[in-house]
Amino acid sequence: MSKKLVIVESPAKVKTISKFLGKDYTIEASMGHLIDLPKSSIGVDVDNDFDVKYITIRGKGQLLNKLKKKAKQADIIYLATDPDREGETISWHLKNAFNLPDDKEVHRISFNEITKNAVTNAINKPRDIDMNLVNSQQARRAIDRIVGYKISPILWDKVKNKLSAGRVQSVALRLISEREDEISKFVPDEYWTLTAKLKVGKSSHIEVNFYGKDGKKIELKDQKTVDDIIADIGNNKFKIVDVKKSQREKKPPLPFTTSTMQQEAGKILNFPISKTMSVAQKLYEGIDLPGRGTTALITYLRTDSTRIADEAIVACKNYIEQNYGNAYASDVVPQEKDKGNKVQDAHEAIRPTYIDLVPADIKDSLSKDEYKLYSLIWRRFIACRMKSAIYDTEKVTFDANSYTFNANSSKVAFQGYLTMYKSLEDEEAKTAKLPDFNVGDELDLDTFNKEQHFTQPPAHFTESSLVKLLEENGIGRPSTYAPTINTLLKRRYITKEKKNLFITELGAAVNNIMIRAFNDIVDEKFTVNMEKQLDEVESGSVGWKDVLREFYPKLKEELENAEKNLEKVSIKEEVTEEKCEKCGANLVVKYGPYGKFLACPNFPECRFTKTYFEHTGTLCPKCKKNEVYKLRTKRGRIFFGCSSQDCDYMTWQLPKDAEVIPGLEKYVDTENNNK
Repeated sequence: MSKKLVIVESPAKVKTISKFLGKDYTIEASMGHLIDLPKSSIGVDVDNDFDVKYITIRGKGQLLNKLKKKAKQADIIYLATDPDREGETISWHLKNAFNLPDDKEVHRISFNEITKNAVTNAINKPRDIDMNLVNSQQARRAIDRIVGYKISPILWDKVKNKLSAGRVQSVALRLISEREDEISKFVPDEYWTLTAKLKVGKSSHIEVNFYGKDGKKIELKDQKTVDDIIADIGNNKFKIVDVKKSQREKKPPLPFTTSTMQQEAGKILNFPISKTMSVAQKLYEGIDLPGRGTTALITYLRTDSTRIADEAIVACKNYIEQNYGNAYASDVVPQEKDKGNKVQDAHEAIRPTYIDLVPADIKDSLSKDEYKLYSLIWRRFIACRMKSAIYDTEKVTFDANSYTFNANSSKVAFQGYLTMYKSLEDEEAKTAKLPDFNVGDELDLDTFNKEQHFTQPPAHFTESSLVKLLEENGIGRPSTYAPTINTLLKRRYITKEKKNLFITELGAAVNNIMIRAFNDIVDEKFTVNMEKQLDEVESGSVGWKDVLREFYPKLKEELENAEKNLEKVSIKEEVTEEKCEKCGANLVVKYGPYGKFLACPNFPECRFTKTYFEHTGTLCPKCKKNEVYKLRTKRGRIFFGCSSQDCDYMTWQLPKDAEVIPGLEKYVDTENNNK
């Protein structure tokens, strides 16, 4: 009987796939990449037509030798690494490293979901390694390596050590910096709103909003304009001149892509992007379920397609009809608007692999975070195959001495997909039903309410809103967003406070250098064009080295100019009011492997350091005297403890009803409860 070897990437998949294949198959895991460019050098010979140097990753030699041995013993080898550029390249590296005879059967297989049907179908329909995919990855990797290894030393010389530049991260940093500039330069404009409280019957009232005069809109820019309108209306009655009733349809959302999953998990679950991806990876690889063993719960998590497999479309519709009735099941398959060449349709949308695995039924087998994300994905997918929500809308127009006021209402007439899935926008879109009015009805004024407002600056980016902008502009790919933002945070180019991203002084300095010296790298259009070229490599219409040959000469010129002409930049350290206990100097904020800490600025003469703490603004529930501080363990986990060394209060999660200390209200994180 033949011996068959299947090599996957993750050991978690081994258990899942072993259930589907017989005893003839041996399943092994590569644990990701085994072969890559060296860390100690650039690995791309820019002077010799961009020849690349691949080596066995340090510490992976023993595993590679084990797989080589298994491959030589097997009659047939199936390379079943992930179904993307990286997975294709891992398979290519493995095949080359095995150095097997030409008559040895080596096949590439891929599957979008880890189910028995998907795996066995892949085994029955093997293919060759797709060199276009491999070459696209080689081009991407080589360009990113050149950018990082050529520009980073410039930053070390001109700013400080341990800095880095990146093709996507530098553009993201520029976007964050530009948003900060917009906010800092923003000049607010004054405007006013005017509402009228009208009497309806003996005890009821209705509020109507000012619109304009004679049906034409008027902007209320100052108090005098508002007061003049109020004076003109006087005691005139508010006469109804128009009643419009209609229905509005709201279509169901599309199933998740990587970026939309990241955005919704950030907004609804408050998950950072890195957390969303790590939890989704576990759901994709498999969870142990009673009676079913290790079971993959979702399809592949790296995709920018909203396509759904035919069998999943049918299964989802059947589930809706059985559980909600035919009235809720849609015959229309959701489709995304044409995005040109942005969508890579190799994979499906992110969806549950088994519709019948209802989140509530398997909750006990999932961690808290796994349950939250799986529920979000499951509900989103069911919703995408349900009918649109229908709203009854009404607009009533009032005339008061030629001035126009409006009242609007919107009520759900048919829940449709809202039965299953509501976005934050859906939750907020609620208005009270209006009384039954007719044209010609007249209402008396009770009171006017006038309010002064000022226009607000653009909002700071959150991880979700930054990802949305990157995707909309074709910058990077879904798989790059999480590592890009993590790198910016790790390098201290940006900080995150209550979801919002802020550029640091260091980040601003790096961004300024990148704009001055490497404008192409941080230019959005250049980056988008580069992505298009990489897609063309993937389609086989452009050679991967051709992209490098076009890209590098301009960068080389910019590197030479930067080395000669860029001046050094001095970064000021953040000085605190805390005093050094040894020499009395004001301590400064430093960054270490575990985050911020306080240190004496007179290092190395004075080596005093101190734990950095953050205020919570809440009173210690144990001693009732001191503030609770937000701290971190050496491994980076957040905890809360009393600021007094005489009190041993400590908790992993601050109580929701923690008492606020007067004067420290500004430190209370009301949005996240100081978590």
